[in-house]
Amino acid sequence: MTNKLAALTLSTALVALAGPALAQSQGDWTVGFGVGYLDPKSDNGTLAGADATIDADTRPIFTAEYFVRDNLGIELLAATPFKHNISLNGVETSSVKHLPPTLSLNYHFPTNSAWKPYVGAGLNYTIFFDESLDGLEIDNSFGVSLQAGLDYMVSDAGAIRLNVRWFDIDSDVKLNGSDIGTAEIDPYLIGVSYVHRF
Repeated sequence: MTNKLAALTLSTALVALAGPALAQSQGDWTVGFGVGYLDPKSDNGTLAGADATIDADTRPIFTAEYFVRDNLGIELLAATPFKHNISLNGVETSSVKHLPPTLSLNYHFPTNSAWKPYVGAGLNYTIFFDESLDGLEIDNSFGVSLQAGLDYMVSDAGAIRLNVRWFDIDSDVKLNGSDIGTAEIDPYLIGVSYVHRF
């Protein structure tokens, strides 16, 4: 676990010690709307013998979560397509779009305050499309996802959410049908959203 995710996980655990009460109840739904900044790790592997770099992007994100038990929810993350420029040895060569649907199991710590931390783990399926370089093909990816977040209740049913997710995304890359390497993306998604409970 890297420093950003470890720090947020620690902070959510400390807030959770504030005390019991005010749980999310079994049968509740939440829907969230916000923006997410997706930032791939700095070293993205070697493609066609060159060092690959994939840049960051910011897009709208959406979540829906159903509580199967008190404080325990199943969440789906969706977004509008992220677009990334791909550079080889510092020279921009292509761009690609992707969708990152992610299904997670989240635990929301009960507290006696307006601050409500949570942690989650799940599975991500990343769909790549619209590669701008003719003959370039980036395979879809399936991997784990981890997250930690913090809700601040602004009303009985509404909250502002800050969260950080990490995705394990490694995709094989082909050019004109020939393998040229693996893109090691492994990005963070930093999100700010409004979340409403029904």
